[in-house]
Amino acid sequence: MPFLSALVLGVGVLCLIDLVLTVGVIRRLRTHEEMLAARPGVSPPIVLPPGATIGAFSAVSTDGVHVSAETLTAPALVGVFSPDCPACGDRLPQFAERARSYPGGRGSVLAVLVGTEEEVAAQRRALEPVALVLVEEYGTGVTKALRVQGFPSLALLDGHGRVLASGSTLADLDVLPASA
Repeated sequence: MPFLSALVLGVGVLCLIDLVLTVGVIRRLRTHEEMLAARPGVSPPIVLPPGATIGAFSAVSTDGVHVSAETLTAPALVGVFSPDCPACGDRLPQFAERARSYPGGRGSVLAVLVGTEEEVAAQRRALEPVALVLVEEYGTGVTKALRVQGFPSLALLDGHGRVLASGSTLADLDVLPASA
């Protein structure tokens, strides 16, 4: 019997030590989580940040208009969307509405659809009345030139290919830096 009592006592002490260590680990994890959350700019930008210059690209829109970094000589609104992106379903109609009233009209708005013609057919129909639509594979053309890392990616460009504002929401485009 004394052996059994000692064994139960030993197991109890071991469980208590384990519990204390587990509580300590949880506290440390919470502290680290708070520290990481407090760090600004931890996540990489989804698209080129303001002040950066768009890379070279050349493409033909779905209606036959040649578009390149060199043809963007006026401020341009650019939106990059994917059919597999849930947020794109919400932002695409908002982008189309903004494009309707964008200065310079349809020729100053680029809508880039990443996917096959079949995959982007509905998005294409929604955007063609208000934008020059480009259909391309991810990592080519405009997605490469803007260094797109996710969807949707939105940008305002000046007439020299410099990014004035960028992000994943239209509100991000409304925040222009003081030097713009």
